[in-house]
Amino acid sequence: MGIFVFLPLVLPLTAWPVARLAAHRLHPRTATRLLTCVAAVMAVCSTVCLALLMVVGTAQLPGNPLPDGWSDPEVRAAVPQDEIAGKAAIPALLAVVGACARTLWRHFTLRRRAHAALAGLPATQVAVLPDPQAYAYALPGGGRGRIVVSTTLLDRLAPAERRALFAHERAHLTARHHRQLLTVRLAARANPFLRPLSSAVAYTAERWADEEAAALVGDRKVVARAIGKAALSAGGPREPLFAAFAAPGPLPRRVAALLAPPPTAQGRATAFTSVGLATWTAGFGAAASAMSSANSALTLAATLHAATPL
Repeated sequence: MGIFVFLPLVLPLTAWPVARLAAHRLHPRTATRLLTCVAAVMAVCSTVCLALLMVVGTAQLPGNPLPDGWSDPEVRAAVPQDEIAGKAAIPALLAVVGACARTLWRHFTLRRRAHAALAGLPATQVAVLPDPQAYAYALPGGGRGRIVVSTTLLDRLAPAERRALFAHERAHLTARHHRQLLTVRLAARANPFLRPLSSAVAYTAERWADEEAAALVGDRKVVARAIGKAALSAGGPREPLFAAFAAPGPLPRRVAALLAPPPTAQGRATAFTSVGLATWTAGFGAAASAMSSANSALTLAATLHAATPL
């Protein structure tokens, strides 16, 4: 395997420039899909390489259930600094699995509780809850999903702003942004270097829904006012477990984008622009991660097969 087994652990650094530039230079729809795919590929590749390192490290522990041949010098020679890297990979992979499991458990637990709280209401796509807190979010599941909004927030919005609110949340459900948000959140748990991509997708997904709402309502200023009122009523941004109206921030950037002309869907990015160069760099990093993890997996499999007694 050599040094290739370590590359997927650090190659997510190549995606940092595109995480920053895509949110400003690409259409929100394109940026969300691009960053989600890059984050997913890099997270899977880094986790695979951690698992490969863990196999080598576990084989060195006394009393392990693995074949004795897996601890031979020929196997350890496949990993540089095998004693340190192999044993360090064990707690690292356990931490990744634990963090991802906790994220999934929290996501589906809250989703189940949210649906249980709506059990007694009519089965309409919009569920209005009498609550002194101001909030609105898109709740996936149950077919097309549901839009949950409090009466407090509706009372603070004008009729046109309410239409913008519902169009925004409906865009979240139609594009299934909850899946993309969960994917990048898991990727960030798998590799901390992917956290900038997770934050960027959380922003671009909201911008995507903003643009869909503006196109449907026909007035970008109405959507901007609705976002501002909802954010002030909610008392500040919070981490989005589901796609939420006016969350997460940065709110001023979203309002400024809505007050500007609508973004245009760009074609193929070229390397002659900053965003094009960043996109191609991130793509190269994702491809290199995939090739490195595949090469390491095949090399270790062949080495272990040769070291396993018949």
